[in-house]
Amino acid sequence: MNDPRPHSTREQAEAAEWFSRLGHRSVTTQTIRDFQDWRDKPEHDAAYAEVEAFWEANGERAADPEIMRMTEEALARRRGFRLPTWLRSQRMGWSIALATLAIAAGALFTTNQLSPTYSTEPTEQRVIRLADGSRVHLNVGSKVRVQFRGDERRIVLSRGEAFFDVAHDASRPFIVDAGGADVRALGTKFDVRRDDGRVQVTLVEGVVRVNRDADHEAWTLAPNQQLTVARASATKRVLVDAAPATSWTTGRLTFHETPLATAVAEVNRYSDRKIDIEGADLAGRLVSGVFDVGDTDSFVKGVTMLFDLRATTTPDGSIRLSSDQTATGA
Repeated sequence: MNDPRPHSTREQAEAAEWFSRLGHRSVTTQTIRDFQDWRDKPEHDAAYAEVEAFWEANGERAADPEIMRMTEEALARRRGFRLPTWLRSQRMGWSIALATLAIAAGALFTTNQLSPTYSTEPTEQRVIRLADGSRVHLNVGSKVRVQFRGDERRIVLSRGEAFFDVAHDASRPFIVDAGGADVRALGTKFDVRRDDGRVQVTLVEGVVRVNRDADHEAWTLAPNQQLTVARASATKRVLVDAAPATSWTTGRLTFHETPLATAVAEVNRYSDRKIDIEGADLAGRLVSGVFDVGDTDSFVKGVTMLFDLRATTTPDGSIRLSSDQTATGA
């Protein structure tokens, strides 16, 4: 490949630091939001793309998530990390700076377990880079186990939700086992959510095939299709706008004419401060808007103004939403 060229010394250093931070074992939702805000600038996006391209060009060892984790930790031990001046100079160039990071990572390399497991706490997200170059973005309260073999790449999603950006490899299919349903892909982007006895698959790009274990039924999805497989109900395939449906990966929640009860349940996933709805008539009211993940206060402020509701903080710290009539007992 052609040698990447620097955009500016500052952008080189910032992109390298972001790449390292996102490989950390714990990435908070705030970090994801900050990264997306930083990457919104075209020059930052281009610089980060060059980091990824260079890392991928250095082979599987450089892409190993354990190496990325150890590299980040080694850098983090030096508070206020910045690339050395001689690496940040224009004359040394972008490729040498990144090569040094790759060499440092290689020096820290140790053999990882054959089936590594990754998980997130209830209020954190994590971005994992697999040995084949694929990326897994774990949502809050989620857990996956990696089982790569010679003939297939298998990921077991034990709980929660994950977004998969799969590196193409025609000889080794990429399979997500979500318990009761397998999602098979080659090179594509899709989201899998597992909870309450159901599996929901949303396809962003490419093609995936979903197989249900119980009866060996199978469905092929096209972009902007969502399939829900549940034990207690019929399988449902619908058209969706995949971008809002997977907006949690950018640190934001996007609702479009979403029932209030559904929106509240989603907001509650990302915060210790839970929202309750008082009054059955409120649950079906439709919400549209974009909210930062974990920003419960902004969501509450928005829906109280939209529906003329009252928000009351309870002794346990949760927030109760009610209409004036319900609150006054009318």
